[in-house]
Amino acid sequence: MNYTLNSIPERDAKPRERGFTMAMDKGLSIREVEDFLEVAGDYVDIVKLGWGTSYVTPNLKEKLQVYKAAGIPTYFGGTLFEAFIVRNQFDDYRRVLDKYEMTFAEVSDGSLEMPHDKKCEYISQLAEQVTVLSEVGSKDAEKIIPPYMWIKLMKAELEAGAWKVIGEAREGGNVGLFRSTGEVRSGLVEEILTQIPFEKILWEAPQKAQQVWFIKLLGTNVNLGNIAPNEVIPLETIRLGLRGDTFDSFLNMEKPC
Repeated sequence: MNYTLNSIPERDAKPRERGFTMAMDKGLSIREVEDFLEVAGDYVDIVKLGWGTSYVTPNLKEKLQVYKAAGIPTYFGGTLFEAFIVRNQFDDYRRVLDKYEMTFAEVSDGSLEMPHDKKCEYISQLAEQVTVLSEVGSKDAEKIIPPYMWIKLMKAELEAGAWKVIGEAREGGNVGLFRSTGEVRSGLVEEILTQIPFEKILWEAPQKAQQVWFIKLLGTNVNLGNIAPNEVIPLETIRLGLRGDTFDSFLNMEKPC
């Protein structure tokens, strides 16, 4: 850090199991990636190439290499996985992961109907090849999944081999965990946390108010995802109580937390 301040909460060091920041790359150029990492690389744990953007991104291998050289793993969005599955191309998807030397993959079913036991089978198979993040929740705003089902699905996917489960919110933060207004479905989140350890969940929270809500509930080292590249530094200040939204949250601490 550039100078000393007292009563700053302690962030787990990278590589970390909690306090994850997942940034969303929606089509950055190589130069933009370099600029992004120069400023925010220390605060990013993993980058998702959103939905199917990797299919149309030029110089994809070179771009992935920039992230790799910075020590930041990447993965393709879950919608790309679903695009392969709906076309009966699972083996092709696995070959794509190998071709691009991916060490992480996302398994989701937010855009298509998939039997859950089949989804868990995909998780188990991919877990032999890469580290799997599995996403729970629908991209359909009209489809409301009750809390007990979120818990059941998350438990099953962790048992199938997922490293962490992702709470769906989409890029806009207006489905899944959130109402159409962006408001957190607080009862849902709190019920999930009675059964699933918080460090095993990556909450998609693209909006500032959502990030603030989770940090106030679960502290500095909550896992947050779908963060825009230019919002990574602002998010880190929220985590550290250096923005008005959490200014009082970590003051007068007896010890860092």
